[in-house]
Amino acid sequence: MPYHSTPLDLAFHALSDPTRRAVLSRLAGGEVPVSALAEPFDMALSSFAQHLRVLEECGLIASEKRGRSRWCRLVPARFDEAAEWMETERRRWAERLDRLENYLDKT
Repeated sequence: MPYHSTPLDLAFHALSDPTRRAVLSRLAGGEVPVSALAEPFDMALSSFAQHLRVLEECGLIASEKRGRSRWCRLVPARFDEAAEWMETERRRWAERLDRLENYLDKT
């Protein structure tokens, strides 16, 4: 079984890299051509394209060819899945900590 086997695993893997998070932040403002996305990063375009591939494979972004340029945009659904998982875990831990607090108050 591969280490990154579910869409959620792939999304968290993609989010673990600061370059990819910066790309996502930039795309939050709307669609951007790859050439403009790559500008602020000090790396070869081929290396930058690998980051985009990871983001696209996990479904956080989508890209399409328009003329001679490739444009990227965010795909909100995958973010919703990750946020839902985190919120479920946050609630679970909050409940556990509340139970611990109640226990400690009684002792």
